[in-house]
Amino acid sequence: MAAIARWCVRHRLVVVLLWLLALGGTTAAASVAGSAYSSNYDVPGTESGRATALLEEGFDGRVGDGDTVVWHTDDGSVRSPAVEQRVSEMLDRVAGLDSIASVASPYGSHGALQISADGRTAYAVVTFDAQADDVPESQARALVDTAKAAEEGDLRVELGGSAVALTEAPGGHTAEIVGVAVAAVVLFLAFGSLAASVLPIATALVSVGTAYAGTVLLGHAMSVADFAPMLGMLIGLGVGIDYALFIVTRHRKGLKRGLTIAEAAREAVATTGRAVVFAGATVCIALLGMLILRLGFLNGVAIAASLTVVLTVAASVTLLPALLSFIGMRALTRRERRRLARRGPRPELPTGLAARWSAFVERHPKRLAAVAAVVMLVLALPTLSLRLGTSDQGNGPATATTRQAYDLLADGFGPGVNGPLTVVAALDGADDELAMDRLAETLRTTDGIASTGPVAYNGSGDTAILTVVPDTSPQSRETSELVDRLRDEILPAAGKGSSLTAHVGGITAGYDDFADVVVGKLPLFVGVVITLGCLLLLLAFRSLGIPLKAALMNVAAVASAFGVVVAIFQWGWGSELLGLGRAGPIEPFLPVIMVSVLFGLSMDYQVFLVGRMYEEWLETGDNRRAVRVGLAETSRVINSAAVIMISVFLAFVLSGDRVIAMFGIGLAVAVALDAFVLRTLLVPALMHMLGGMNWWLPRRLDHWLPRISIEKPECREAARAKIPVQRAGDRGELVP
Repeated sequence: MAAIARWCVRHRLVVVLLWLLALGGTTAAASVAGSAYSSNYDVPGTESGRATALLEEGFDGRVGDGDTVVWHTDDGSVRSPAVEQRVSEMLDRVAGLDSIASVASPYGSHGALQISADGRTAYAVVTFDAQADDVPESQARALVDTAKAAEEGDLRVELGGSAVALTEAPGGHTAEIVGVAVAAVVLFLAFGSLAASVLPIATALVSVGTAYAGTVLLGHAMSVADFAPMLGMLIGLGVGIDYALFIVTRHRKGLKRGLTIAEAAREAVATTGRAVVFAGATVCIALLGMLILRLGFLNGVAIAASLTVVLTVAASVTLLPALLSFIGMRALTRRERRRLARRGPRPELPTGLAARWSAFVERHPKRLAAVAAVVMLVLALPTLSLRLGTSDQGNGPATATTRQAYDLLADGFGPGVNGPLTVVAALDGADDELAMDRLAETLRTTDGIASTGPVAYNGSGDTAILTVVPDTSPQSRETSELVDRLRDEILPAAGKGSSLTAHVGGITAGYDDFADVVVGKLPLFVGVVITLGCLLLLLAFRSLGIPLKAALMNVAAVASAFGVVVAIFQWGWGSELLGLGRAGPIEPFLPVIMVSVLFGLSMDYQVFLVGRMYEEWLETGDNRRAVRVGLAETSRVINSAAVIMISVFLAFVLSGDRVIAMFGIGLAVAVALDAFVLRTLLVPALMHMLGGMNWWLPRRLDHWLPRISIEKPECREAARAKIPVQRAGDRGELVP
């Protein structure tokens, strides 16, 4: 690491130009290539996956995205000649738009079911010639503008569907700007130097910008979810600014000790930079753990987020030292430079609130540990009611046209119309056709089903499709139970005496299947992530206690963060007030991604906190001193880093995207609890209580394990000079 820093300082202009070239090149390539994101939840091998495959094979002409235009009048009827004429003219204009394959009007010969019983609401189905992911936003916008132009008097027109939702995607970069602005303020308060405050932000922006463009290009090579770039930016800005903050802090300490600019930068990268690389590796390992789930939808998310972390780490240990050499002594404030010139270099001892807090924890470890445990437990309680499912347009902000169309349809036709089920069957002969007709009759009288459409056959007669509208909303438990009952009881019974094979598909059933697959693989995933994280800490700190405590702390942080997410998004505590829409289930992929990110971020603070304690332990062999000094010296910078990361994460609530808001709030809560409750309270309290046992490792295991060092070289030399024969009391000193 020292050699890398030395080269970057010596060739600082080359390093800066290479990073700017990487940023400019990837951005230009991404602009030319365009985006190609996908939000396909289909899981091959599930019931809904088989239904989708059968439908695409048998009805290859019905591949376009179907959206709805809904109109409503409070006074009169949608059947009135004036309304019918105005809406029909609008639908004719819609049919003439680019990319529109067909428009099914309720005023046609087969449209009676598209008008509500009270005659106040009606809808038309607009089918594009491509799936929503392939519909240009400009064409979706043309549909919205054309339909909205028909509004007059008390005639409301709203639109719903996946393509229409493209027009409501958050625009601009308000969330990023707010997050970076708050981070800049915190950095200036921490450093007091404008030049030093700018460097972490500049480093993060260059690396995250490069990663963002790289994610856009990655979407052309594999399936990448549409929220992956925003998620990567959220993670990258948080960890990128934090990593740079840690290195700049160490660099400033070196300058105050009288080191030259080059020496201070080299030492910062050789010490804190080593910890940054280790912390970044833990984040990447946790993120790439998603690959073991073997879900195409998540593979792109894992690789894109890992790419962002890799680039932020690389920029922190290459671009940052180059920039530090450019600003020279301006990394210190004017007062600090004057003091250094007048008094000469002096060691910087921990003082103030950090030192007093560290001593307070040392005096009252049991009481403080109990308080911290109670806080984490209370916040984690809502997690017990966690319900996984997929939010839909009914969970959007109340002002969104998709949300209003959803509500109009639910009020006029029943809640199930927003999430119809699709029964797709493979037919082989007349017996199967008769069985399919009997199935349709059976479903019309089945409890939980509001209506059933006519059976439609493809041209060759070997595939049939039947649309079923439940009594309940797509997100309700009753709808999920209906799907299970159809699959387990009704469809098998209907197929007896024939070769009829029918599957239940549709968006609602697909979401349920996706959630079931994720939940089934979640224990394996969590186990692998915890095991790998513990193994890395075992190698770094040569201790069994440190990895075990880290695993417990990480689980506590995840559980408490999910408790807050459940309270806000599932229970609806303040969700509408925050502009996050109506309460609903938690996205099924959220636990996987949040566990990955949170385990990685938790390891960051664990490495920086315990790493300093480990240095002191190797030098003195005094556990109490190691914990006290480590907490006093790192708590201020960890808290500053946490405030920055929390600000960045919370700023993404402004994005207007429900999924990104879930990530933002969940990650912000987890970081706050991790930094202010776990790392600066519970962890040091437990380490004081355990004494020398914190650093215990069987001698045979110590000999067998490979060595990964994140401490300073002089600490390793001091450790080699000691012979660990026994641990003496709570102080844990080494006795030769």
